[in-house]
Amino acid sequence: MKSKLFHLLSVAAIAAIGLGPAPVQAAKIRVVTTLTDLADFAREIGGDHVEVFSLATGVEDTHGVPMKPSFVPRMNRADLLLLVGFDCEHAFLPGLIEASKNPRIEYGHPGYVDCSVGIAPVEVPLSTDHSEGDVHPYGNPHYMLDPVLAKTAITNIYNALVATAPQYQADFTRNRDAYLAKLDAKIADWRQEAKTLKGMQFVSYHEHWSYFAERFGLKYVGTIEVKPGIDPTPRHIENLVTEMKADHAQMVVREPQFPEKVPALIAKETGATLVKLPIMPGGVPHTDTYIAMMDYIIHTMVAAEAKRG
Repeated sequence: MKSKLFHLLSVAAIAAIGLGPAPVQAAKIRVVTTLTDLADFAREIGGDHVEVFSLATGVEDTHGVPMKPSFVPRMNRADLLLLVGFDCEHAFLPGLIEASKNPRIEYGHPGYVDCSVGIAPVEVPLSTDHSEGDVHPYGNPHYMLDPVLAKTAITNIYNALVATAPQYQADFTRNRDAYLAKLDAKIADWRQEAKTLKGMQFVSYHEHWSYFAERFGLKYVGTIEVKPGIDPTPRHIENLVTEMKADHAQMVVREPQFPEKVPALIAKETGATLVKLPIMPGGVPHTDTYIAMMDYIIHTMVAAEAKRG
């Protein structure tokens, strides 16, 4: 299956190369991002100087965005490739980079932009044995759900854009400063609003929420997955329900990427509130930007907790 897919991607790459190399002085900086939050940041900072394409639309598993042949010509022409890092995209990005035959965006080249640079990861495993599940050897990659850490990604994107097109630095700086001021104001609002969530215990399907929980003072009880990438077993569900009852966990978070049946069952068994929360912009309706997504997450959790009384 993988060989067939790679053949398909390679054919697309050859077709793209046949169209000729990207012009030396392109009208806009061509940016490809792995996920939608990075695309939003690139558009905010780059403004009219960038053309941005995200491989994900917001509804996919961040670790398993489907590889489409149409991605290859996009990546072949890209000036910059923005990725989350910490091995988040290990299942799909290396093959796409190889198929794209674009040296600008290969690892170690200026167009390869790891947005995690400068972030200290949590949950770095002691072992990378894959019997432990879909292990991330560099730590939990879901730092984007902490808006303070997201500012580090924004800085890395800004630096990459300036290095690529220094003639537009003044514009990039103005755009970055305006967006960061807007984001800082929202962070202050979110901190205030989330005070009612402090100490709340919750579970989620996948371990997306460690950085978010740390930032806003929530307590992670566990995940519905047995281990990352490993579906829940009846015994695991039973143990999780017991633990949630003992800890008086109030909420079950289901990410749109995963089915509702098991999270709904666990919520029913424990009396917890079930909420569906996006993990990147576009994951649910009306969350097309990073700020809109974070607004939705905070407002949904606060409203659910208030409803419990």
